[in-house]
Amino acid sequence: MDMEYLPSYEMSWGTLGTIRPFLNFHAKRDALNIQAALEQKDAPTLIKILTNRSNAQRQIIAQIFKTITEKELSSGLKKALSGELENLLLALLMTPLQFEAYRLRQSMEGIGTDEEGLLEILCTRSPKALANITSTYKEQYDKDLETDLKGETSGDFAKLVLALLKKKKVVGMVQRDTEALAEAINQAKADPGPWITILTTRDSEHLNKVRCIQSPNLYLAQRLETMKAAIVQGVMVSHSEEDLLCVRVAYLRQTGTSLYTALQGAFPSPGWPFGKFWAEIEYAHFSRHHYTTVCTHQM
Repeated sequence: MDMEYLPSYEMSWGTLGTIRPFLNFHAKRDALNIQAALEQKDAPTLIKILTNRSNAQRQIIAQIFKTITEKELSSGLKKALSGELENLLLALLMTPLQFEAYRLRQSMEGIGTDEEGLLEILCTRSPKALANITSTYKEQYDKDLETDLKGETSGDFAKLVLALLKKKKVVGMVQRDTEALAEAINQAKADPGPWITILTTRDSEHLNKVRCIQSPNLYLAQRLETMKAAIVQGVMVSHSEEDLLCVRVAYLRQTGTSLYTALQGAFPSPGWPFGKFWAEIEYAHFSRHHYTTVCTHQM
């Protein structure tokens, strides 16, 4: 198995994700059940299996499915399904790096650029993760991510996204940065330069002291508040094995409503993929008190 897949085992156990490796995992059995479900267009079974397996386990299932059927699992899903459900399950089959590269590409395709989509990934991922995503983007699309960002953005926003892509952890002096930000915004014509530099080169602990950006979890919770299908899918799939529990806590603190309740209200149809998807991953193996305490401390 490709070493790229292995980190998902580490991400889910001992972190604050909601999807974890399925303990009674039997890849061949899953592959055969998926094959039967595809023939019958049995969406509930497909959702139940794929949302209860870690990303690493899904990659193994896909490999065995191909061995058994001589077909790609993704092709089977495209043939049997359609719409948002198809998009969701195809997203679950991508590796984490592939999915982030895909989302960046989607944010830059078509008419106009999805600036918030770009910022979501560039702001919430570590320098190491962004370097890996950049490499995967090159492998997947034979294009340079930095070059594409330059071509799809302009002005101060272009400076911001490029700085975020290359961000490094540096230790800055809180007082100096506070004064620099205040001076930049109090000028007759606000200077975005210091803001871009500080926001993209300081670590999160330092920025929390400066209080010039919100926590990533709160930012993601605010993204989910839109209840737009593509945004919900992106956040839930990207963070389901890392920190989705903390995003849930942030959502509750921000809105006064649980994310589960909000999703059920926004997507009420029993057949809607996100409602079913969330139902499958809602109850994690942490007590609510434990993860709420940990996540609140982090915020």
